[in-house]
Amino acid sequence: MSTPDSFVDEVTDAVRRDRLFAAFRKYGWIGVVVVVLIVGGAAVNEWQKARAASRAQAFGDAALSALEKTVPADRITALAALPADADQKAIQSLLLAANPAADKAGSLAALDKLAADSTQPQVYRDLAVLRRVAIAGADQPLADRRTALQGVAVPGRPFRTLAEEQLAYLLLEEGKKDEALKSLLSLVQDQEAPAGMRRRLGLVIVALGGTVPAPATQAAPASNG
Repeated sequence: MSTPDSFVDEVTDAVRRDRLFAAFRKYGWIGVVVVVLIVGGAAVNEWQKARAASRAQAFGDAALSALEKTVPADRITALAALPADADQKAIQSLLLAANPAADKAGSLAALDKLAADSTQPQVYRDLAVLRRVAIAGADQPLADRRTALQGVAVPGRPFRTLAEEQLAYLLLEEGKKDEALKSLLSLVQDQEAPAGMRRRLGLVIVALGGTVPAPATQAAPASNG
């Protein structure tokens, strides 16, 4: 390379460096801000996670402490005073209804409140409905229990099969044995019904004089020989 060419390259590199330094002096603060935001955002995220974990631990410790109380009234008072945030209110309500023998009215009230709270996840609200029907029993009109259960026995809902089972038992309560047996036979073949439920339903069907259908088997592949 000739000397003039070398001189031109050196000048070009120097100009580039000057432009780079000028750009950095003018816009370098943007990079600093970006770094600060990234680091700060990560710190805030970790702080929020730690705070949530701390709240969950505090709630869990307080719940365990309340459940360990031997006097029912003291246990209920402690559960009602749990430091529950919005996400923990459903658990608190279910815990308040965990011992209806000690406070049936209070248990039903807690479940009614949860079932009517549209801010809570549907899974908890449906569970509250099922629990409320079980606790109320014959004290609640059969028609009201059926209406409540039908609201849970909707395709896609998490406790649909449990609600349908309870609806079948309401038919038995009405003396409609054949209709109840038909519902139970349909449910025992429902692929969404858990294995434990199917076993339980099978026993009920046999007790009612029905026959549990044999599980479907896949046909063996035809031999080529």
